[in-house]
Amino acid sequence: MANNTSDHAPQNSTNEAQDGDFGVTTAELRDLMELRSAEACTKIREDYGDVSAICRRLKSSPIEGLSGNPLDLEKRYAAFGRNFIPPKKAKTFLQLVWEALQDVTLIILEIAAIISLGLSFYHPPGGDSEACGQAAAGVEDEGEAQAGWIEGAAILFSVIIVVLVTAFNDWSKEKQFRGLQSRIEQEQKFTVIRKGQVIQIPVAELVVGDIAQIKYGDLLPADGILIQGNDLKIDESSLTGESDHVRKSLEKDPMLLSGTHVMEGSGRMVVSAVGLNSQTGIIFTLLGASENDEEKKVKKSKKPGPPENRNKAPTKDGIALEIQPLKSDEAGEPLEQEEVKEEVKPAKKVNVTKKEKSVLQGKLTRLAVQIGKAGLIMSAVTVVILILYFVIDTFGVQGRSWVAECTPIYIQYFVKFFIIGVTVLVVAVPEGLPLAVTISLAYSVKKMMKDNNLVRHLDACETMGNATAICSDKTGTLTMNRMTVVQSYMGDTHYKSVPEPSQIQAQILEVLVNSISINSAYTTKILPPEKEGGLPRHVGNKTECALLGFVLDLHRDYQPIREEIPEEKLYKVYTFNSSRKSMSTVLKTAEGGFRMYSKGASEIVLRKCSRILDSQGQPRVFKPKDRDEMVRKVIEPMACDGLRTICVAYRDFPPDQEPDWEQENSILSELTCITVVGIEDPVRPEVPEAISKCQRAGITVRMVTGDNINTARAIATKCGILLPNEEFLCMEGKEFNTQIRNEKGEVEQERLDKVWPKLRVLARSSPTDKHTLVKGIIDSTVGETRQVVAVTGDGTNDGPALKKADVGFAMGIAGTDVAKEASDIILTDDNFTSIVKAVMWGRNVYDSISKFLQFQLTVNVVAVIVAFTGACITQDSPLKAVQMLWVNLIMDTLASLALATEPPTESLLLRKPYGRNKPLISRTMMKNILGHAVYQLVIIFTLLFAGEKIFDIDSGRNTPLHSPPSEHYTIVFNVFVMMQLFNEINARKIHGERNVFEDIYRNPIFCSVVLGTFVLQIIIVQFGGKPFSCTALTIDQWLWCVFIGVGELLWGQLVTSVPTHHLKFLKEAGHGITKEEIPEEELPEGADEIDHAEMEMRRGQILWFRGLNRIQTQIKVVNAFRSSLYPGLESPESRSSIHSFMSHPEFVPMSEEESRVPESIEESLDEIQRALVQTRVRPVPALLQLDWVKTTSTPPFLLRP
Repeated sequence: MANNTSDHAPQNSTNEAQDGDFGVTTAELRDLMELRSAEACTKIREDYGDVSAICRRLKSSPIEGLSGNPLDLEKRYAAFGRNFIPPKKAKTFLQLVWEALQDVTLIILEIAAIISLGLSFYHPPGGDSEACGQAAAGVEDEGEAQAGWIEGAAILFSVIIVVLVTAFNDWSKEKQFRGLQSRIEQEQKFTVIRKGQVIQIPVAELVVGDIAQIKYGDLLPADGILIQGNDLKIDESSLTGESDHVRKSLEKDPMLLSGTHVMEGSGRMVVSAVGLNSQTGIIFTLLGASENDEEKKVKKSKKPGPPENRNKAPTKDGIALEIQPLKSDEAGEPLEQEEVKEEVKPAKKVNVTKKEKSVLQGKLTRLAVQIGKAGLIMSAVTVVILILYFVIDTFGVQGRSWVAECTPIYIQYFVKFFIIGVTVLVVAVPEGLPLAVTISLAYSVKKMMKDNNLVRHLDACETMGNATAICSDKTGTLTMNRMTVVQSYMGDTHYKSVPEPSQIQAQILEVLVNSISINSAYTTKILPPEKEGGLPRHVGNKTECALLGFVLDLHRDYQPIREEIPEEKLYKVYTFNSSRKSMSTVLKTAEGGFRMYSKGASEIVLRKCSRILDSQGQPRVFKPKDRDEMVRKVIEPMACDGLRTICVAYRDFPPDQEPDWEQENSILSELTCITVVGIEDPVRPEVPEAISKCQRAGITVRMVTGDNINTARAIATKCGILLPNEEFLCMEGKEFNTQIRNEKGEVEQERLDKVWPKLRVLARSSPTDKHTLVKGIIDSTVGETRQVVAVTGDGTNDGPALKKADVGFAMGIAGTDVAKEASDIILTDDNFTSIVKAVMWGRNVYDSISKFLQFQLTVNVVAVIVAFTGACITQDSPLKAVQMLWVNLIMDTLASLALATEPPTESLLLRKPYGRNKPLISRTMMKNILGHAVYQLVIIFTLLFAGEKIFDIDSGRNTPLHSPPSEHYTIVFNVFVMMQLFNEINARKIHGERNVFEDIYRNPIFCSVVLGTFVLQIIIVQFGGKPFSCTALTIDQWLWCVFIGVGELLWGQLVTSVPTHHLKFLKEAGHGITKEEIPEEELPEGADEIDHAEMEMRRGQILWFRGLNRIQTQIKVVNAFRSSLYPGLESPESRSSIHSFMSHPEFVPMSEEESRVPESIEESLDEIQRALVQTRVRPVPALLQLDWVKTTSTPPFLLRP
């Protein structure tokens, strides 16, 4: 049986033609990959013999890999598929149009316009027009009566324009993100062996039969079977929900699954399934199949949301989720995000997570709700007043009676009043806000690409502008990550530079070279420079590269040693991890004994040394007092020079009996020290300048590193993190923990609050310390403002801290897949200065939104007051519905385009961050808004009530229905638009600067929008005619209009001169939410911020309650189910794992293991099924296998409501 290998290929080659070339079919491999641990080993043994036999059937060599021949690769693509999971279909333009049409205000306008249209075509038969009173006056002119339809048609046309603009914006936004996603996917590479060469290829090019090298920090892109592994541990929580790491080995469990993370060790695997045939792909397929049924259900339950939500929801939920290439933090959520954008938010409130909503979005939503409410009240009051005035005047003052034939005319009046009311509402609701946010963010994201920031979550870009603290790694971010050994201590001599080989005793040199060559990852190597005269290329772990470079500097070569002892011959490997802080490799010696080589952080490894090689190369006893002396005389001076110290040691085990390799502590003791080296990693030249910029900008930079405290202190001083004569703290992880934890070992916030404000360097820290620090700073309430924290990380273990931070930066070059996945922004050049650029862009987004708000609110205040008072005094709005829509279009769409694309300037870094609770509208902005509103209202009302005298024209007030447009009202409309245009230039500055034209030429979009609007306004006034209620103006009248507009700029200078601090009555608006405002019962544990405005907006949505209800019932079902299964089992909290599936929030972790169902619970299944039917939940077949019962994650039937 064991020899059942490629000899049997022919009859085994299945009926499917495409699999005919290989000795195993897709289906067989797929079945094999569904098995785990012992079952899998048995199946491989019985059916194939061993893993190398599977390689032979797949025509691949475990050592050489595939040939890489294009024909062979094509055959493999044909037989086993490509490593590609097709993305979800993008929304079509028409779908986006349909979504834009769901806006309530637009629907109301459409209905009003259609009624108006219908009535304009209805002519009452005969009927004495006199009987209807003034209402009918002026309708005598036949031509005018015919033109009654124009207003209705014009409103419909405007609505179509608004809808198309919105849909186009959404469409281009989605297109941008898909482009971004594909870019990130292309950048994800994986290491494979082809033709005996180790190369990196894009993940999509992996084929079945490839031999892939896997190492700590990798996210596995395909399924595979282990060929050779060193101390390999995998986090399979994304598939099984089990948070414990699974140890992989050839004997016990060789199955490696796509979508899981390598947490420790390294190895090689043969790829056995790719794309849709891999475990991740199979789950995708299942999800895809159930999609269509869901959509039908969703359509039935769809309800349009309130008006303000239209563009808002997508900003985070509809889009950001789609652009997370590797996975999303919402992935563990039991709801499908794409269903109904309105439904998403409320349902998620079940477990509020930190990244629920960005600071800015929270403030904007709150503000939009407040403005929307005010607008609604104003518009309702306007309609009521107009109707009452008309009714009292017609039936009371004139004493007329309601005559049947006059009904259509009266109704037309009521419709006109209604249209005016809706128009007031349209102008009041700033639906341009979400658009401005989106444009500003999308523009910034595009530009940030050039500044080496790859933004994965849109809102991270804006949050970065609020950052008050940055916790940065040292290696690679602040330093160049190009390490070289510059000092060493061996054979009782401290060498201040690399010694000549002749100076070193032969035995020491021999053991040193062997130790370094063998006890380092074989994937780490030094390659010749790409360009003539360049530096050699370092591939793999940079510290190991430094040690290999040291071997080369000693005129030795590590490659022949590695060829003599290939990875297969290594007996046992303890790979480096953050708790060990060392790496050891065990070899079997010719005599039957064992030799172990170790290397690691000097103070940790030296503690385990009991001997040291003397000047003759002989081991002598190394006592604790010798060690202390060595620390004082060698290690501390090296560390104070900013060097990283590494100790290299070895240990021999006698041949008589094999030690127990699992007893790590006893194995890693009694070592013999060979050498201690000092590795230099120079500070990046541009970093000190960048850090001083951060400090000027009010951002505290802290260094969190695993390095020795003296090294860390020296580097921090060089960078400018530690300044002379300042009382800053530098501490080690151990001391940090003793200071912040109580007797029970729990972290106490009060204790942490005493430490973090002064802390600048945290050395010898573990990933847990980093996470504790970040969480402590974010949750802290000391100081005037709440802190917003950015964190950089590159290792797998930085995942939790990157997740917890407000903005997580992962390193694009040195970062592991796991770190990139947990991050919000990827630094493509691993450089700290790029973070400073991100801060600049973030602040710019914030300012752009504020500029837009200042402009928009001035327009809104003026337009609403003019429409309201005008309607009450003259029974007609001076600004007609179509004119209002035009104003709304230019003020919303075009202004958001103009003001949201202002490029950032260095001056943004000269002020302190805004913080979480800073209002969006500062008192200076409020002064500008009210100041300009006063100017505009005075001008408009002067023109409205005295304009006919000033310009010597006919009055436009109190005109009958369908009368021709008047010059008077055209001038009012034109002046209004001119004032907005010039005020748009004023809005470029929000901090009270005088020069509003500064750098205006740097923003061509702004200039073209302003000029374009001006040209369009000329066309509308001169040729707009009846639809726009305009009549052509003379050149004199035009000059007056422009002159009054320019007055805005002069008035702006006057407003700026008034000191804000004297205007005590000014209030700020658009605050963030503070924890104090949240009622106790609504604060779930660990909630950072809940957006009340959001809740208010959604309160009316029954769907939300229905969803909550359903989920509660489901949770009861699960709990009942669990307790009936394992009565003694404590139900662990549902821990959503850090790493969920790739980019798709629809994933639900499911155990792939075939579990045996205990017979006692067969009957409880019926009960469950009944409960599920009650809650209308679709059970998944996996439920019936009860796989998920053992997991701590969401059960599969919570997949979708």
